[in-house]
Amino acid sequence: MDTKMEPQLSSNGVSHHYHVDGSPSELGYGHYGCSHYKRRCKIIAPCCNETFHCRHCHNESKNSIEVDPVDRHDIPRHDVKRVICCLCNTEQDVQQMCIHCGVCMGRYFCSKCKFFDDDVSKNQYHCDECGICRIGGQENFFHCNKCGCCYSSMLKDSHHCIEKAMHHNCPVCFEFLFDTTKDITVLPCGHTIHLGCVKEMEQHFQYSCPVCSKSFCDMSRVWEKLDEEVASTPMPEMYQNKMVWILCNDCGETSEVSFHIVAHKCLKCKSYNTRKTQAASASCSSRIEEMVR
Repeated sequence: MDTKMEPQLSSNGVSHHYHVDGSPSELGYGHYGCSHYKRRCKIIAPCCNETFHCRHCHNESKNSIEVDPVDRHDIPRHDVKRVICCLCNTEQDVQQMCIHCGVCMGRYFCSKCKFFDDDVSKNQYHCDECGICRIGGQENFFHCNKCGCCYSSMLKDSHHCIEKAMHHNCPVCFEFLFDTTKDITVLPCGHTIHLGCVKEMEQHFQYSCPVCSKSFCDMSRVWEKLDEEVASTPMPEMYQNKMVWILCNDCGETSEVSFHIVAHKCLKCKSYNTRKTQAASASCSSRIEEMVR
């Protein structure tokens, strides 16, 4: 005799429903959902009482350019109370199994986030500290209390902590990073950014953090080429004794260096990722004035 196995919620409100061939609970698996998630239910937004496949569908609809700016809003995801089964159209409280037809509305279910997903290959897990569900497997991530987010375990002893590192918009595309569905990377300086945005920056030969301007990859070969270019580009005599103060974006050191039209090299770390902070000294300026006359 077959025994019906009901999914059990763990202590953190997460339930996984495991596939059983021929089980009524698996009806419609993979055939329902949206571009964001495969699931067998729709949510009723508590903010506007409208029905959507998921919170992203709601937010895209309610924040589109066609909507009056006064009426634009995001769904309060944790306040969702009611869902509708996609197979039998029964409206009910948020739960994993439909009370009418018994179908599993999402193989992964989190009662805290009111989140359903049939694609468990993402290895979803709920982080109580973040307050949301994440993907990638809990065993592969750790929560940094200072940064206020989950990072890969590979960064546990090496990342540079920045308070609330992901609680802001991507500095390139301005999408909020904390609950984005896109891949995120942590730069050596500690700032976070969409991985796709970093790759796009590299296609345009931009290799410094858009927040703090520190180089985010090994630039030693580029600096060597700049050394050669500076050496092969002698400055006119009137500029040969001109000095300028620079700030190094990579190490933070200030230096007084010879002015050059190509680039200025940090005396401490040898980086060319620098910016001018002060003009030439009075004596140099006077000399240039005299030569111009």
